[in-house]
Amino acid sequence: MPTSNDSNQRRMLVNKISQQEGIYSELFMEAIDGIVLWEDGGWIIHANESACRIFESSYDYLIEHKISDFIYEKDSKYLNIVEALYDKGAIRDELLFLMPNGQNKTLEFTMKLHSYEGYHMAIFRNVSERHRMEKELRENELKFRKVFEGALEGIILWDGAGRIADINQSAEKMLLARKDELIGKSLHYVVKEFSGAFEEIKEIVAILLTEGQYEGTIELKPEKGEKKTVEYLVNYNLFSDYTLTTFKDITEKLEMEDKLRKSDTLNVLGQLAAGIAHEVRNPMTAVKGFIQLLENSMEKEHAMYFNIISTELARIDSIINEFLFLSKPQAVKYMDNDVIIIMKETVKLLNAQALLNNIQFRTYYEYGLQPISCESNQLKKVFINIIKNAIEVMPKGGVITISVRSAEHHGIYITIKDEGGGIPENKLDKLGQPFYTTKERGTGLGLMVSYKIIDEHHGRVHVNSEVAMGTTFEIYLPNKRR
Repeated sequence: MPTSNDSNQRRMLVNKISQQEGIYSELFMEAIDGIVLWEDGGWIIHANESACRIFESSYDYLIEHKISDFIYEKDSKYLNIVEALYDKGAIRDELLFLMPNGQNKTLEFTMKLHSYEGYHMAIFRNVSERHRMEKELRENELKFRKVFEGALEGIILWDGAGRIADINQSAEKMLLARKDELIGKSLHYVVKEFSGAFEEIKEIVAILLTEGQYEGTIELKPEKGEKKTVEYLVNYNLFSDYTLTTFKDITEKLEMEDKLRKSDTLNVLGQLAAGIAHEVRNPMTAVKGFIQLLENSMEKEHAMYFNIISTELARIDSIINEFLFLSKPQAVKYMDNDVIIIMKETVKLLNAQALLNNIQFRTYYEYGLQPISCESNQLKKVFINIIKNAIEVMPKGGVITISVRSAEHHGIYITIKDEGGGIPENKLDKLGQPFYTTKERGTGLGLMVSYKIIDEHHGRVHVNSEVAMGTTFEIYLPNKRR
């Protein structure tokens, strides 16, 4: 506690300050920050109103205590501050203080020794609210970072100049690129590397600038990995001049929707096939029977008509068989077979037709391939359909190149290449659809049957074609059925 002599000194100092005129007195009494004068030993001898508010105390209470009485914990940091103060004569720092009402406050302070009339001065500012806000900001940033990194959708954050400011893990996986490779890269770089749709991007940017948001789909074509179709949403200037792009891979979704559409088509074809089998096949059997009876009595000049009728009846019968194949599950027994043997049998079967059309087969077989689990007759049907199509698109003759070789991931690749007129790119995706054909008299069912057989073998078909250069069918078949 201060002595009576100390109290007299304090009163004299207070009277002196209150009697002073000018800016010093006003600053002391009216300052927003708390100002405290203290003497050696830490006893408070004078304080302004702001100091009383900050310390949640009356003036009389303050002048009966030391500044150190309000320190929450006299730890190593506190001791270092005291040592630095007496060593340098002044210091600026912050500590946690305990108020008389039990409240904790973080106070930022500046202390200077021998600042006024031989006494020391301390200026205090309550920074508890600032610390609370900074803590909330850090916590919110941490929450945002967890959501950002943990999101299943790809997220890219762009700055005002169109450069990548941040990218999450899902986006890295979809783009098959690392964050450190993309941060700072421009929008033009990303489009060039992963899509190439420059014209489309220009339109998107124009809409963004006027409407602030855009959503759509785009095809990604990374150097590594397969093509992907992604659905994206762009929010322009979402916050602090940053634009947010979120996107997700919908490739599997589109493939599933396509399979469902094809499945619906097959169901319709199944019902149609049942009707055809009942309504057409019975009268056809009668017609074929009468034609055969008339064959022996047919005059020579009518032989041509007989051959045409027989050929067309056989064609109708083939179409009905393809319908029936699509309409109902086939009783198939899968066995290990050598694909090269199946292909050789197919080539031998079609060799005569090829010779009649001035077409040669050029074959490349990688011998020693492991047998694959398949139904040989069905695969032969696929090869016949594709090779016959190749023959028909080469009326002036040429070469059909066939290869059977090993593929990655324990499978086999079969390629069949013709030298026909080729197929325009906008028609390639329609191949395998019912009734879609590039031939004048085709039904499109042959390729649809072929696609269905390969799908049932858990393989896939890819078609490359260039107008006036020819078409290549690439078939992948796994060694084992899943």
